[in-house]
Amino acid sequence: MAIKVKLRRKPISGKRLSLYLDFYPAIINTDSGQLTRREFLGLYLFDTPKTLVDKQHNKETQSLAEQIRQKRDNQLNKPEIYTDFEREQLKLKEKSNQSFVEFFEKLANKKKTSNYDNWVSALKYLKRFTKGNLKFADLNESFCENFKDYLLSAPNMRGGKTPLSKNSSFSYFNKFKAALRQAYRDGYLQSDLNAKVNPLKAAETQRKFLTMEEVNQLAKTECTLPILKKAALFSAITGLRFSDIEKMVWSELEFIKGQGYFIHFRQEKSEGVEAMPISEQAFGLLGERKKPTERVFAGLVYSAGTNRHLFKWLTDAGITKKITFHSFRHTFATLQLSKGTDIYTVSKMLGHRDLKTTQVYAKIIDQTKREAADKIHLDL
Repeated sequence: MAIKVKLRRKPISGKRLSLYLDFYPAIINTDSGQLTRREFLGLYLFDTPKTLVDKQHNKETQSLAEQIRQKRDNQLNKPEIYTDFEREQLKLKEKSNQSFVEFFEKLANKKKTSNYDNWVSALKYLKRFTKGNLKFADLNESFCENFKDYLLSAPNMRGGKTPLSKNSSFSYFNKFKAALRQAYRDGYLQSDLNAKVNPLKAAETQRKFLTMEEVNQLAKTECTLPILKKAALFSAITGLRFSDIEKMVWSELEFIKGQGYFIHFRQEKSEGVEAMPISEQAFGLLGERKKPTERVFAGLVYSAGTNRHLFKWLTDAGITKKITFHSFRHTFATLQLSKGTDIYTVSKMLGHRDLKTTQVYAKIIDQTKREAADKIHLDL
């Protein structure tokens, strides 16, 4: 059905007439995504032109408005008259007028992994900074730098007057850059803005880990949530993240004669496909093999309740360190390095894309050695 496009006038202040296009039936407004019958042109005529200048203004403005009306009519009803280049430009313009905030939100909703909460938090700060109104056309290097500065000084939304931690700012800005990268790939941005904007630097954090003696003590201590104990110890001797352990199914576990046990899986965080060897002891923790599609750690979920069980287990084992589930992954890395495994191998086993990410564990080992050396002091 053809869409009728008519040029109409509406009286406004100063004895003027505002020009607008009237569509029937209604069309979708590319800015709001809602149906609309009107599109104001930002042009006006004098209602009763008195001078030659006023009359000339009306004549030229009427002609321009008619050209716009004809072009919109062609866009809606005769797209075949445009060249490929013109059609492509029209598509780019339509995309550039769409909401980047809505695009970001759709990306966040796809991240149903351990990263989901970070994406949602980043979205909240983006909405607060932009008041929810940001088109792709408004994105440039200046905006990105301003948003970066905002994150570095923004108050923590969880309450209080304290600003966001540096690592939270780092994480949220990385999500913003990831969205820019995806927008460029999807054709919403005509240049790779992500590549032009420097990321924030993460602050070095003190990674908590357990000693071999502490891990063995936990292994001997009962846990009120047995599946949590099994998963935590499995993480300590494989280095796997909670998200990768939680989703693991039996079909991903394989035994190859002469080589041993392997896990074939896609890492939730890096999305890299891995075939990782695990020890016979690690496999022995898992219990009896079940159906290929069944989860190995059925019933394991991340929740405040799970953390309470973890805290009680640590307390019962006599461990007072502030340990989270992720600390078992840190434990694996530090124990491997302390036992002489080279950093490149540890990096590969952890699934790190960049060796720099693994080097922080080497610093921990160096610090541990320094503390051990300083324990011996002679009275001279």
